[in-house]
Amino acid sequence: MREFEKMVGGEDYFPMTDYLVGLRDKARALVGDFNAERDAGRREEILKSLLGKTGEGCYITPNFFCDYGCNIELGDRVYFNANCVVLDCAKVTIGSDTFIGPNTQIYTPIHPLDYKTRNTFIESAKPISIGKNCWLGGSVVVLPGVNIGDGCVIGAGAVVTKDIPKNSLAVGNPARVIRAIEQ
Repeated sequence: MREFEKMVGGEDYFPMTDYLVGLRDKARALVGDFNAERDAGRREEILKSLLGKTGEGCYITPNFFCDYGCNIELGDRVYFNANCVVLDCAKVTIGSDTFIGPNTQIYTPIHPLDYKTRNTFIESAKPISIGKNCWLGGSVVVLPGVNIGDGCVIGAGAVVTKDIPKNSLAVGNPARVIRAIEQ
């Protein structure tokens, strides 16, 4: 359990403990059940047992993948299109009425640059927050520690490396704000 606390707390941790491997195995089994299930009601039940929090009316299109699931919190009516990946070693919070395009990748883990340290499997993680009423286009990548404000649109293929202020349109690699969005 100590490595889990370090992981979600942003400290260096060792992900190969029995406890963390067990959590990932449990999540992988639930994700497999979710992706194979044809009945939308049953998929919703699986999501509620997989994710840390799911608001009302959330919908995730299979296929979907996450590391742990328990570190993902969704507001109401969050929508994920197909083939999204959420590596939730730290908390991932997504606000209500946010749409996530297909093939979007949300990554909280950070691996050391130094290969000697990296080869020990030690890593860390930073939380990600995506506000309410956002739209992330297809194949967006959100990197560790990023906060995306309410009402943002992130253009398809963008790589979000730093915080995006609310009501902004951001595009590119690295993503940059190109204009404000009038509300």
